[in-house]
Amino acid sequence: MDPNVPTPDPQPSLIRWILGFLLVGACWGLTTPFMRKAAMNYTPPARPSLTDPNNSWIKRKVLGIWYAVIGVLSRPAYAVPLLLNVTGSIWFFVLIGKAELSLTVPITNSLAFLFTVLGEWYAEKKVISRDTWIGMAFVLGGIALCVQSKSS
Repeated sequence: MDPNVPTPDPQPSLIRWILGFLLVGACWGLTTPFMRKAAMNYTPPARPSLTDPNNSWIKRKVLGIWYAVIGVLSRPAYAVPLLLNVTGSIWFFVLIGKAELSLTVPITNSLAFLFTVLGEWYAEKKVISRDTWIGMAFVLGGIALCVQSKSS
């Protein structure tokens, strides 16, 4: 064996792949309903600079966006799920650096859908209909088919 040739990094175990996909799907899917709930429950305080006729239309719009972003991000009910969501994106980029792209993208996005449904059930008390359960089963079946097709 030539010492100048780098050895390839060992591939993670199947359990680590599954945990990675589940982690990304959960970070993306479970946090979305909580962020939406926090954003919908946000009532911005009155800001005189937004109605001041001496400020230009552009300045009022820029200030309005700035105050909205700062107001929402300063609330833990929104900021914590957002931080978890962004963490999922970081893990996604780690995964696509190692895993096959044609598997990573559909698996993580499909799992995000499944976790979003579960997050809505938990955060917003939405009832999961029979059709949604059937759709979720089809999504899991599709993931299994994608993985099976790549492993054979």
